[in-house]
Amino acid sequence: MFNLTVTERPIAIDLFAGCGGMSLGLEAAGFDVAVAVEFDAVHSIVHHFNFPYCNTICRDISQVKSSEILYALKSKGYKTDVDLIAGGPPCQGFSHIGKRQIDDPRNSLVFEYLRIISEIRPKYFLFENVPGIATGEHRQFLEELISEFELIGYNVQKPVRILDASKYGAPQKRKRLILIGSRSDVSPTKYPESFCGNISSINGDLFAEKISPLTTVSESISDLATINPFTEVDSGIPIASLDYRGKRQKYSIYPNDIFSLCHKRIVDELVYGHVASAHTQVSIDRFAKVEPGTVEPKSRFLKLSANGLCNTLRAGTNSDKGAYTAPRPIHYSIPRCITVREAARLHTFPDWFQFHKTIWHGFREIGNAVIPALSKELGSSVIDALGINATKLNCKVLEKMPDDMLGYNMSRASEYWGIADDVIPKRKRLA
Repeated sequence: MFNLTVTERPIAIDLFAGCGGMSLGLEAAGFDVAVAVEFDAVHSIVHHFNFPYCNTICRDISQVKSSEILYALKSKGYKTDVDLIAGGPPCQGFSHIGKRQIDDPRNSLVFEYLRIISEIRPKYFLFENVPGIATGEHRQFLEELISEFELIGYNVQKPVRILDASKYGAPQKRKRLILIGSRSDVSPTKYPESFCGNISSINGDLFAEKISPLTTVSESISDLATINPFTEVDSGIPIASLDYRGKRQKYSIYPNDIFSLCHKRIVDELVYGHVASAHTQVSIDRFAKVEPGTVEPKSRFLKLSANGLCNTLRAGTNSDKGAYTAPRPIHYSIPRCITVREAARLHTFPDWFQFHKTIWHGFREIGNAVIPALSKELGSSVIDALGINATKLNCKVLEKMPDDMLGYNMSRASEYWGIADDVIPKRKRLA
C-alpha cells in the first residue's frame, strides 16, 4: 500500500464494499473512497486492486473499531471529519408485528452500520438495501431503523424512495431502497432526479424534453457480440476491436462520460473478462430456439431482448450454501450465456474495472455490487449538498497492482489479508 497525497476531494467510507460498485460510483461523483470494509477475502482483493489508494480492511465489521477506521484515514493523510459513509448491510430478521425487529440478532450487521455512523458521525450517509424491507410487515423494521438514525442526530430524507437503476442510465431493471441521511448541522441532501424513461409512455412535451430513452441491452454490449468469448485463457480484447461511441462512451478503457472524474488506472490497452462457460451442443441448440425476452424452459434462463432491459443480475450463493450459480441471461443473438464483461457492462462497470479471473467469482462480484451509475448519482447529490464544484476536483494516476492478485483463491486471498481462510465456511460435501 502507498500513501496518496491529500486532495481537494471529499472523503467517503464504503462499508460492506464487495468488489466496489458503490465505491466506483462515489469516486465518479468526486469522492476519494479512503476506507472500505469487506469481510470476503476474494472480494477485498478485487476492491484493493481497483482502488489501490483506498485502505481496504478485510474483516467482519463487528470486529472493526471506529478508531481503526479513523487511524486508517490519518495514516493516508486524510481528514477525520468524514463527508460520507455508504453501505448496504444485509437485513434478514423480520419478526412478528409487535416485536422490535431491529433487535433481531439476524440484523446484527445493521447494528454495526448504525454503530459506525454514530461513532464516526459523517456529514452524510447512504443506506442501500432490497426493496422488500419497505413492504408489508417488514415496514416496521424500516421505521425502527429510521428512528434509530434520527436518535443519533441525523435527518432522513422522506418519503423514503425505491430507486430503479434503469432510470439512471443502467441497461438493467434493478430496484433498491435508498435511505439518505444528513447530520443535523449540515445542509440536507435529496434524492437524485431520474433522467431516463420510456418516452412513449410519457405524457406532455415538457416532461419528454427532460427524459432520455432507457439504455438498452444492445446499446451496451453489441460491440462485444462480434468477438468470440474466451473459455480457457483470457487473452484480452484489443481496444481497437471495441466501439465506445454513443451510450458506450462510459465503458471506455480510459475514464470517460459518467466516469470522467475517476482517477486514471494504468492499463495495457486490453479488455479482460470476456469469458464464458463452454456450453454443450445440446444447450446451444436449446438456447437458439428461444425467442428473445422469454425464458428457456429447461434452464429457466431468460433470453435477453436486444431493445429491452436486462433482468436483475444476481450473485448466487457462497460455498457454504453449495456454491450455487445464479441464473445467467442468454445473449439476445448468440446461443450462449452472457460473459462476465457483458454482465459488467449491463451493471455499468467500465471496461477498465477488473474482476476475479474465475467466472464464478466474477459473476458473484457483479451480482452483489451496487450499480455504479446509480451510486454515482447518489454521490453527486451529496457533492451538491456539500457545495463542492466537482469540475474543480483533482484526478490522479494510480499505482498499478499485480495482475496475479485477480486469480487468488480464498486461501491465498485470506493469507494476503492475514486472516483465517474459514471466515466464509467451506462448502459442505456429502459423502
